[in-house]
Amino acid sequence: MTRIATVERVLVARETACGHDCASCGGCGAAGRMIYAKAKNPIGAEPGQRVMIQSASADLLGAAAIVYLLPPAAFLIGYLIFSALTDMTVIKYAGAVFMLFAGLIPAFLYDRRMRKRGDIVFKIIKLL
Repeated sequence: MTRIATVERVLVARETACGHDCASCGGCGAAGRMIYAKAKNPIGAEPGQRVMIQSASADLLGAAAIVYLLPPAAFLIGYLIFSALTDMTVIKYAGAVFMLFAGLIPAFLYDRRMRKRGDIVFKIIKLL
């Protein structure tokens, strides 16, 4: 995945997961926001320069799977397990919600590990 950035630390325009043209949409409120990201600088870019940066798509896809797929899958599995154990609707949904929150735990742990280790790092590939 490549993006355009300005070298400060590295300032990256935030994009949404949907990948749509947010400048004309503005539906989710994420348009125009900037995020700071770590980037390797093998070409020696200086602060203020505009650059193209790249990150490994596999890293981003792995993070997205943990954050966006695991909690709903845990909810569904919880519902199915508790449906097999009881006919009481309240217990089915309570078990499913419990599993949803249990599915969020790996996402929080992964986020904490990424912040500590800086797993997803960009690389400056060229000056613009």
